[in-house]
Amino acid sequence: MPGKKHVAGVGGKEQRMYEHIKESAQKEGRYGKRAKEVAARTVMKHHKEEGHKKGR
Repeated sequence: MPGKKHVAGVGGKEQRMYEHIKESAQKEGRYGKRAKEVAARTVMKHHKEEGHKKGR
């Protein structure tokens, strides 16, 4: 995953979380073509709830 930035403004832990959610959803056939969007929104929601600001 080095060099890959899928969700702008989040750290490495949240990038891994994004990958995990996306792959899990695709494997189980949830969300159809929206798996990437749902994963990104979930990670950003978590990021905001933790009190982080975008880009930090």
